[in-house]
Amino acid sequence: MDDTSIAAAPPASAVLETEGGVVSPPVARRVPRVELVHGDRRVDDYFWLRDKSDPEVAAYLEAENAYTDHVVGATEPLQQALYREMLGRIKETDLSVPYRDGSYLYYARTEEGKQYPILCRRSVHDGPEEVTLDLNQLAEGLKFFSLGAYVVSDDGNLLAYSTDVTGFREYTLFVKDLGSGELLPIRIEKSGAVAWGADGRSLFYTVEDSAKRPHRLYRHPLGETASELVYEETDELFRVFVHRSRSRAYLFLTVASHTTTEVRFLPADQPGGPWRPIATREHEHEYDVDHHGELLYIRTNDRGRNFRLVTAPVADPRRENWREQVPHRPEVMLEGVDCFARHIVLQEREDGLPHLTITTLVTGESHRVAFPEPTYSVFPDHNREFDTSLFRYNYQSLITPNSVFDYDMDRREATLLKEQPVLGGYDRTQYASERLFAVAPDGVRVPISIVYRRGLPRDGSPPLLLSGYGAYGFPLPVTFSSNRLSLLDRGVSFALAHVRGGGEMGKPWHDQGRLLHKKNTFTDFVAVAEHLIREGYTSSSALVIEGSSAGGLLMGAVVNMRPELFKAVLSRVPFVDVVNTMLDPSLPLTVGEYEEWGNPQNKDEYDYIKTYCPYTNLRAGTYPAMLVKTSFNDSQVMYWEPAKYVARLRTLKRDARPLLLKTNMAAGHGGASGRYDFLREIAFDYSFVLTQLGLTS
Repeated sequence: MDDTSIAAAPPASAVLETEGGVVSPPVARRVPRVELVHGDRRVDDYFWLRDKSDPEVAAYLEAENAYTDHVVGATEPLQQALYREMLGRIKETDLSVPYRDGSYLYYARTEEGKQYPILCRRSVHDGPEEVTLDLNQLAEGLKFFSLGAYVVSDDGNLLAYSTDVTGFREYTLFVKDLGSGELLPIRIEKSGAVAWGADGRSLFYTVEDSAKRPHRLYRHPLGETASELVYEETDELFRVFVHRSRSRAYLFLTVASHTTTEVRFLPADQPGGPWRPIATREHEHEYDVDHHGELLYIRTNDRGRNFRLVTAPVADPRRENWREQVPHRPEVMLEGVDCFARHIVLQEREDGLPHLTITTLVTGESHRVAFPEPTYSVFPDHNREFDTSLFRYNYQSLITPNSVFDYDMDRREATLLKEQPVLGGYDRTQYASERLFAVAPDGVRVPISIVYRRGLPRDGSPPLLLSGYGAYGFPLPVTFSSNRLSLLDRGVSFALAHVRGGGEMGKPWHDQGRLLHKKNTFTDFVAVAEHLIREGYTSSSALVIEGSSAGGLLMGAVVNMRPELFKAVLSRVPFVDVVNTMLDPSLPLTVGEYEEWGNPQNKDEYDYIKTYCPYTNLRAGTYPAMLVKTSFNDSQVMYWEPAKYVARLRTLKRDARPLLLKTNMAAGHGGASGRYDFLREIAFDYSFVLTQLGLTS
């Protein structure tokens, strides 16, 4: 039921009101909307902010932007200084390491003054450069631009690519003739994954439904006017994906929820043929597949949460024919498998750290690649070739810039191809990183990765920025950022809290931080903060915290729990209205994410979510300084969540600390798309952090 009586507050306006010379923040109208859920009467005064078509909504967001700009106006010189510093560390005209795909070497290059990369290729026989896509030309006149799919046909003649021009992650698929440079007469809206058949004329692609769920797979024979529907998934928990094996022999159709998988496969040279199932859908059975010769290599969690590796004959891949190659290990998470002609590469995680394990197929011998630092990240890079002894990976840490290596799997030697330059005299010996552990209230040890400038005292005085996420089984990556040097060089340490809900310690680590265990994520983060304070790395008066998306939920929850523990909060695109969002199955992501957050249509899950939902649990009192950021075209966390959160918190705050809402009116979940625009956003964020820490010089 609705009560649409309107509170007395006037409509929001982009004109700032002053009272006694002091600029007041905007006041959002209160329009109580009453809803009865499981007998619980819920009142939402700001539900009206969901109406994106209402001019008053945009006016309110613009008023908040104007208020934020006024409050931070004095930091403009600091913002400019930070931008110049960060830009000065970047090699603006640069070239990526080329990777081989068929008869070509593909790479990206950037040019000074241009926002986006230029994607190129040249023949392996050192032919002239061909520009496949100049993203700057495609983005001309647009406030936002993002490239999605980029897949070249086997013969190298056709490029299937997709673009998003609003930030809503709604991609349109095109096909370009790389010989003539012309677009073919095919344009697919709301496209997702893309793969080519071996004939170079059969294009497979997925499309999204109204809730942004990839639910259909089509095959389009080029030259035909219509596409053929290959598969449709009607269960709203599941999403549809398609990809080609590295061997190029097979196409895989994967239907997956957050906890369950079903895979079908098709010979790539028979694009019109029937898709064969591998293992039928079984609740909470996840698996993925790669191909090698007469075998399929299957990573499966059928005998343990951390997965094992089995093989199955291509001719008959039923479960009864699976043969174990690597058993389930409680202490090791098997994160991925890459098949090559003579080797298998396992991506593993043990004690929170990533590893690469190489197996030589002829001998069966295995070894791990060694990495030198106490905390780091390693990711597979472009590995398009099947018949090769080289495995390409990216290595980086809080101190080591992103580095591309080719690893000779036979000789067990790594060759550095490129370390991303950091201009301006970066000296990594001036910084130190550590791996620490905090103890959660239930006795669980929570990893922490930290970096700081050497010589920092351990007396509680140093300021520190603590970042967290803790959702979807996603391990928070320990990566390098040249932008972060602007904090480190001003004496601000940086730490990552690897809390439960993430995947640092395998699937059980995720399980312990989702559904009816979600609050472990929040108590873990508080334990990390308290540990850093207790050990003298910082103090509550010098501790700033940050999180994005599900990490923004983390920010909202811990601030409600322990507002006195933090000096300031930087919350980007925060998922803070959990109850209301999860009660609305029409929204993108909601139904599929019942397996992550729970379904509040069930009373026990509603009751649990209600205990931690940041928007629901706002109370009158004092709060840290906050900068809350969102984007008007965000499709993952709708703009109205942070907008409602700030509007309600304004009525409850009992302190004079700043509460700022900044909305990018022309972007999506990731913020600005151009590299220079993105740097300005980071400079804005860092100026807020430094100002709250009193480090404005």
